[in-house]
Amino acid sequence: MKKTIFTILFALTFSLSNAALASIDAQKAEDFVKKTTQEGLTDIINSNVSQAEKDKRFEKLFNEALDLKFIGQFVLGRNWRTATPKQREEFIETYRQLNIKTWSKRFDEFKGKEFIFTGTSPSNSKGQIFINTEVPMEQAKPATVVWRVKQNGNTFKIVDIIIENVSLAITARNEYTAFIKKSPEGIDGLIKDMKAKLAQ
Repeated sequence: MKKTIFTILFALTFSLSNAALASIDAQKAEDFVKKTTQEGLTDIINSNVSQAEKDKRFEKLFNEALDLKFIGQFVLGRNWRTATPKQREEFIETYRQLNIKTWSKRFDEFKGKEFIFTGTSPSNSKGQIFINTEVPMEQAKPATVVWRVKQNGNTFKIVDIIIENVSLAITARNEYTAFIKKSPEGIDGLIKDMKAKLAQ
């Protein structure tokens, strides 16, 4: 009897997992990331333009390819629920500007390189999938860059980038949660700190 129940539960879990994966078009998700890297990141990184122009191009890319509201809610974690509408709006905008500046410089490490796609991996989150890439590096092993992609209907958005096993979204979430906990001004204090970093 116990074996029968276990078999039924296993089959149900497996079928639900398959159903979740079936709702994601892995090939289209991968094509979306290829387009983003080849026509977006590669052109920006390898272009001989000023940092200000790179930031401008990254801003356009971010607005088109990333779900910044989704990421913003994630990185604020439980603090998102207690934030006022004004705080949410101000945080998302400041977070967007800060990441344009930060990621634009971070991806300069890949100048002259290309992203090699190595397949996809399932995600436990509904409607999401991981797109795996590698970037060959001189005198070092390839750098791994994994893109977490969320599908909503026929629309695909990047919701996290994992470089060398370090999630940018989770890193920000841990950092911001700790800051808010220590700051007497809470979320307002975090936003002020982020704006100060932007001004540097």
